[in-house]
Amino acid sequence: PIIEDVIELQRRGYDIVVVHGGARLVTEWLERQGHPTRFVRGERVTDRPTLETVTAVLAGLVNKEIVAQINAGGGRAVGISGVDGRLTTSRQRNDEMGYVGDVRQVDPAVLRSLLGAGFVPVIAPLSFFGIDRPEGAPAILNINGDPLAGELAATLKAERLIFLTDVAGVSDGHGNILSQLSVPEAEELLKNGVASGGMIPKLRACIRALSGTRTACIIDGRQPHALLRVTAGEGVGTTIRPG
Repeated sequence: PIIEDVIELQRRGYDIVVVHGGARLVTEWLERQGHPTRFVRGERVTDRPTLETVTAVLAGLVNKEIVAQINAGGGRAVGISGVDGRLTTSRQRNDEMGYVGDVRQVDPAVLRSLLGAGFVPVIAPLSFFGIDRPEGAPAILNINGDPLAGELAATLKAERLIFLTDVAGVSDGHGNILSQLSVPEAEELLKNGVASGGMIPKLRACIRALSGTRTACIIDGRQPHALLRVTAGEGVGTTIRPG
C-alpha cells in the first residue's frame, strides 16, 4: 500500500523523496556469509567486509526493488544513494563504529534535478566519505537513514517529513499515543528517557528537519493508505511542529 500511495501522490503532482533502510536484510546476508554482526547503541559496527555487504544490499537489492515496484505501478522513480552527486558528505564517527558516518554537508542538486524531471528519488542510506578520510580508506560510509531523512528535509525545506514505522506513533510515559508534539515537548521526551530505542533517532531527525520543514510526522506505515491519509491532514500517528 505504501508504494501505491507514493505512486498516487506523484500522480497528484507532489514532489516526493523516499529514504529507505534495510538493516534486517543486511543482517541476513551477513549471516549467509558467516560474518558476525555487532551493534553498539542500536547501530551496526561496520568493518570493511560489512561495508561491502551494506553497500550491495542497500544501494543494490533493496533500492532497486523499491524503484522497480514504483515503476511497475506506473510511477517514475530513480534510485540513488547519498554518494551519488555528493548528495551527502560525511565524516567517520569514531574508530569503535568502523565505517559509520555522520552527515556534515548536503548538496541537493541531484535531488532537484530528479524532482524537476518528474522522478521520485529513492535514496539508500550511504554517504560519501569526504571529510578527514585516511589514505586507503573506502570512499563510502554507512549512515543511519533517520538522520539522513532529517537532513534532507531541512535542506530541501520540505513541506512535511513523514516517518513510516511499525508503531502507532510517539507514546508518553504511560503508553498513550501523543497526536501532537511541539519541538520543546519532543526534546523533553528525549531528555527524560520516555523516548527510547528506534524512536530516539526519529525524534532527533524530526527536530532537525523542523529547522526548515513545516511539520514532521511519525506514523504506522502498516495501516492501509497511511501515507495518503496523513498527507490529507487526517490525525494519523504523531505530528510534530516547531512551536
